[in-house]
Amino acid sequence: MAHPSHPYPDHIAPDSGLHPEPAPPPPGVKLAIPPVPTPLSRLAAKDYGSGVSAKPEFGKWLLGTVIGWAAFAVVLLVVSWLLYAITWASMWVGDRIPLDWGTSQPIGNILALILVLIMVTATLLTMADRKWSALMQDRVGPNRARLPIPGLSERPLKGIPHIAADVLKMLFKEDFLPGGAQPNKFLFNLAPLLAFAPAFCLFAVVQVGPEIDFGGRRVALQVARVDWGMLYVFALASLGVFGTALAGWTSDNKLALLGGLRASAQLVSYEVTLGLTLVGTFIAFGTLRLDSMVAQQGPVEAMLKSAIRTGSSADPTLVFGWLPGWGVLFQPLGMVLFLVAAMAEIKRPPFDAPEGESEIIGYFLEYSGLKNGLFLIAEYAEVVVISGIVTAIFLGGYHIPWFEPQLARALGLTGLAVLQVFAFLVKMLLIIFVQMLARWAFPRFRYDQIMRLGWKMMLPVSLLNVVLSAGIWLWAGREGLAWMGIVEWAALLFYLALSAGTKESAEPTPHAAPAAH
Repeated sequence: MAHPSHPYPDHIAPDSGLHPEPAPPPPGVKLAIPPVPTPLSRLAAKDYGSGVSAKPEFGKWLLGTVIGWAAFAVVLLVVSWLLYAITWASMWVGDRIPLDWGTSQPIGNILALILVLIMVTATLLTMADRKWSALMQDRVGPNRARLPIPGLSERPLKGIPHIAADVLKMLFKEDFLPGGAQPNKFLFNLAPLLAFAPAFCLFAVVQVGPEIDFGGRRVALQVARVDWGMLYVFALASLGVFGTALAGWTSDNKLALLGGLRASAQLVSYEVTLGLTLVGTFIAFGTLRLDSMVAQQGPVEAMLKSAIRTGSSADPTLVFGWLPGWGVLFQPLGMVLFLVAAMAEIKRPPFDAPEGESEIIGYFLEYSGLKNGLFLIAEYAEVVVISGIVTAIFLGGYHIPWFEPQLARALGLTGLAVLQVFAFLVKMLLIIFVQMLARWAFPRFRYDQIMRLGWKMMLPVSLLNVVLSAGIWLWAGREGLAWMGIVEWAALLFYLALSAGTKESAEPTPHAAPAAH
């Protein structure tokens, strides 16, 4: 705010070009405060210059955008190959150890999928979340941190140094233990681990890429293949409630306890809907294993080898001969309900009432330093895990629709597998973007609205979806479920179009100005 006798606002330098030069004061009038640039204006000028930069030409902007997305695609392709390479390297080392016990491939998958894919993606999301929010709110976003490297010390680098700054801050910040938590110090320290560990273990049953011959070894990008795959997911997901409840109770803070109670009730409420939304896909695929679900949504290795040998381009997994047999075709309503219930389960906005910053309520309110960072990174890791599960069940996993036989003949099975992992990563990032979009597009729900949505709306709809899916499967089989999914897609699109039209028509029309008499 500018001083009454100051012609410039506090955040604008007189030479910034944002305002014309003020007229000289009348004779005998003296300015109380001289118009000097403030430190904030100098800091902004250091990043953006003293004037307003002109918008780039459309051609240059388009060229830069295309080059940027192409570079991003190349990075994803390299990461796709790197995931197989890390697992292969672990198996190579295991062959040279006398007592391997067959653990080299699982260890390689843990290194590739958990430490590289999940941890690195979750770390990058801490910055992407803030940059996407700035983009939606017409802001610049974080851009003050600098790397102490010659040539880069004066460059904001789009805010990327903030990732290192946040990590270092969490590692070296004081680990404060409140006095009320002294009697339960062990449980107070255990709560962040109970919230952090299940988020990473959930990804063990997700198959990121097909099993192929890579470098002379049989490599599969999946940590564990178990017959009770989704039951494993539900069991581990339910452990998160212990971390939030312990964090709120052992903090000996009424606001932290309130956040813990909110989180516990919310997690228990949405676990019911979370399980029911997937029953339709269990009926459609006839299995609880995620790798089996993925295998049924596209051609398997034997089909691709036959296509290479015969030169055929036919894909027998296509429904009606042209629709990919993905879970989203059979269960579009189930996918929407599962994604909403999963966001409520991991307490992502707009379901973040248990950690409402504006209400100073949060189950980790008394945590600081690395323990607070564990709660934060666990939330972003859960975003990645949920996106991977949605991709595997509803979006065909690593399968590329329509073109896999042709790509297998052109690139071979190994080249196709790398491209399939790339497709999985692209689908997963799209689901992550949807969750980030919802985080900044919707305001936080009241707690009674969260409970009403879970128990009175989503639970009955998910039960109805299970009954319809089972009945249509018994009556018309797989194609009948596909027709039900097509009808649900049409109904969802019609509802969205009708809702948009209703909002436009509900806007009040401006009244005509009264006629002058």
